[in-house]
Parts: sequence; structure tokens; C-alpha cells
Amino acid sequence: MLFLHGFPEFWWAWRHQLPVVAAAGYRAVAMDLRGYGASDKTPRGYDPYTAAADVSGVIRSLGATDAIVVGHGWGGFLGWSAAVLAPRQVRALAAVSAPHPLLLTRSGQTKAVTRTAWFQLPVLPERRLLAQDGIHIERLLRAWAAPGGPFPDAEASRRYRAALQVWPAPHCALEYHRWFARSRLRPDGRKYSNLMRTPVAVPVLQIQGALDPAVSPTATTPPDLVTAPLRHELIATAGHFPHEEAPAVFNTLLVDWLSTAR
Repeated sequence: MLFLHGFPEFWWAWRHQLPVVAAAGYRAVAMDLRGYGASDKTPRGYDPYTAAADVSGVIRSLGATDAIVVGHGWGGFLGWSAAVLAPRQVRALAAVSAPHPLLLTRSGQTKAVTRTAWFQLPVLPERRLLAQDGIHIERLLRAWAAPGGPFPDAEASRRYRAALQVWPAPHCALEYHRWFARSRLRPDGRKYSNLMRTPVAVPVLQIQGALDPAVSPTATTPPDLVTAPLRHELIATAGHFPHEEAPAVFNTLLVDWLSTAR
């Protein structure tokens, strides 16, 4: 199983899941997406074509022909992308707080884009993420989590703030958002949208937090976009980070789904 984190996190986001999945008999691996953590911080390559190739390459580099992919947020966006663009490497997909990419501008999902519209500005978003020892990163985590919940605690805040203080990590992290917004009217963006109309042919689990203020949990994936079994689960007490806000509930749902997704 390959775990893909979202913004503004890194592989450590899956600390609650890795031992549980390993105990269930799976080889569990969490990678840093391109530009994050210990991964290369390249000047380009933050489009879904390259990122899906990264996912496919990591799976093969681990000696496997395919994997069950679990992705949160932008990691889920890349999981959906890899299921279409590199279908032989994706055996099943669990998308966490990550609607199908074609839904991001439909059914109320536009708030996921409008809440981060300021990321499109040059230079200023990077400076804001770096300012005051990364305090804005903690504010983003807290704003997107369930109101009044325990996430992020002091350790999570410290780790995520430190990880994005390593230049050019803030710029790289923002490039995923920028590609999505700026490609809408470009040929590469239109090509991507056309390709993503190809139905996903592997089992899919969607887990969302009912209190997610970043991505609307109400829209479900239309059956014409997934031809294999599709399961949707809502965690009532969680916001945008259900795997960290309610790990016990999340892990139970994930392991139960795995028994049917082999």
C-alpha cells in the first residue's frame, strides 16, 4: 500500500495508519510527494501527468507491479490521476477528502479552490508560509480541521511547520495548486480533463469528514466515473484531516474496506 499525503503535510501524516495496515498484513509505504519533505524539490513537474508518473515509479522501485493507493487532499487528487494515467500500477484507491478531480468545480466543491485562490499570487504566498516560523501553516491546519478539535496538537504543528521551512518546499507545495488553477484554459488542462473522464476501473473508497470546511463532503462520485465497486464513508467528527483527527474510526473503515478490495 502506498500512502500519499496532502497539503501542507508530508509522509508523517500517515503515522497512525502505517502500523495498523502493516499489522493487517500489508507492506505499508508513505512517500513524500515531489517538492515535500525529503523528496527532490525540482523547478517543475507539479502537474498531474508528472506526479502520476512519480507514483507509478515509486511503486515499481519498491519491486511491486501495483499497489493500493491511499491519498489525502492533493495526494488523493494524484491518486485519482494515477488510477487513470497509470492504471496498471493502481490496484485500488482510497481517496481521503479528495473528490474526483472533475468534481472540484462542481456541486459546491468550488470552495476548495476559492479558499486557496491567494496561492496564485507570485512570491507573497511563499513569504507568508515562511513568516514567523511558519505560524500560518498551523493556522491553515486549524482552520481546515473540525472546529474545537484536538488537531493539530503541538507536535503536529511543529513538524509540519518545520517541514515547509526548508526552501524551496513552500514554492513547490504551492505549484500543485497553481497548475490546477492556471491550466483550466490551457491545452494541457483540457487534455487532463478529457482523460479524467475515463472511468476508474478499480475499487474506490472515499472517506470525508462531515465538518470539512475546505472540501464539501456532500457530493459523491457519479457512477459513470467509477465502474468498479465504489464506497463512500463520512466521519461525523472530522474536518479535512480525518486520518489525523479521528484515526481510530478512520483505520477501522480502511481495514474493513481492504478486506473487500484485494
